[in-house]
Amino acid sequence: MEQKKILIITYYWPPAGGPGVQRWLKFAKYLPDFGWKPIIYTPENPSYPLLDETLMKDVPENIEMVRTKIWEPYQLAEKLNKSNKKFKAGQFDVGKNQSWKSRLSIWVRGNFFIPDARVFWVKPSITFLEKYLKENKIDTIVTSGPPHSLHLIGLGLKNNIPDLKWIADFRDPWTEISYYKHLKLTKGSDQKHRQLESAVFKNADITLATSYTDAENFRKAGANAVCITNGFDESDSDGKVKGQNSEDQFTLSYIGVLEQLRNPENLWKALDELVKENAEFAVDFTLKFVGRIDDKILQSIENSSLKNHIQNLGYLAHGKAVEEMQNSDLLLITNFPNESSKGIIPGKIFEYLASGKQILSFGPDKADVAKILEETQAGKHFSYQDTETVKKFILEKFILWKNGNLLENTQHIEQFSRKNLTRQLTEIL
Repeated sequence: MEQKKILIITYYWPPAGGPGVQRWLKFAKYLPDFGWKPIIYTPENPSYPLLDETLMKDVPENIEMVRTKIWEPYQLAEKLNKSNKKFKAGQFDVGKNQSWKSRLSIWVRGNFFIPDARVFWVKPSITFLEKYLKENKIDTIVTSGPPHSLHLIGLGLKNNIPDLKWIADFRDPWTEISYYKHLKLTKGSDQKHRQLESAVFKNADITLATSYTDAENFRKAGANAVCITNGFDESDSDGKVKGQNSEDQFTLSYIGVLEQLRNPENLWKALDELVKENAEFAVDFTLKFVGRIDDKILQSIENSSLKNHIQNLGYLAHGKAVEEMQNSDLLLITNFPNESSKGIIPGKIFEYLASGKQILSFGPDKADVAKILEETQAGKHFSYQDTETVKKFILEKFILWKNGNLLENTQHIEQFSRKNLTRQLTEIL
């Protein structure tokens, strides 16, 4: 039987690194197993904040790729202020760390590039794809954001081809994401963001959310929303040994990008106190970073008693990062502290789950992450106000590790495998 075609419009695709690329890379990997042929539309000359060539191994053999050129203003932003390189990854300085150049750059980014700096790709893509879809008899598309400009491509195509089936996939929310309120928007700019978001919600046939709370919020805003979380790919950890870390250090690891808005200062305080108060802990403890850690966060930790306990490996290829999860005893995950972010489920939590290691999570109360950790018994979720309870949790795990009893736990995680999630997607299609 001939496979049905689906065009996936995504900014992030290998060799891009980081979590943004993996959702639709993994869907594309498994869609053919369920009778769908994925076709990828992506920029010819993107400006990626991270590169990871090893993700190329997951690109399906002979997959059809369609590319057109994009113009992005990031080079201009970086000339104005070197720290603007963070913009490409959705990061920027906040609070006392903001210089006047940072404040100006953030204002320009929020008010001149709506919804984001990839907006210049929208009109050329609509013109190109309208013809391409008709010529290739494709009646189903997916737009994946952020960047949310890609949803405007879907909106334009849906307006021009009303019978087109359009799925708008929100890997993160648009106006409800934590950094939105930091964009220094004028009243008019805020209104434009919200009008565009509303038009996407009301015109997409299905809006996909990556968390239960986001799906509920999208439905309240007029979307036909369904939740399909991110997940883990069992093939990523094939052959890797699970169980207690065999190294002679009790290792707490953070894997990924850590920005100022998700900085668990209470954790650093708890660890600092443990190192000072507990001689055994001080001898055996290592704090490991794998990925891009904001330099100001790193500088603050290095000015504490934790200085000699830090192992900063920088960004590693995805496969190596998974190995570092296995070589850890506790895995750290952080979310934005405000209540509106309780629906964010960082993608790496699922690989954390697959590793069998205990997870230490920070974020708002009643977060979706807390629900997953409780269901899988894979760790504990804390608020950014907790310090003593965090110390107690870490000390309990340290004592178990010291006695050789810190064992793996992989209960009830099959639902989050990439293949099972792709099956859910095809049922919706």
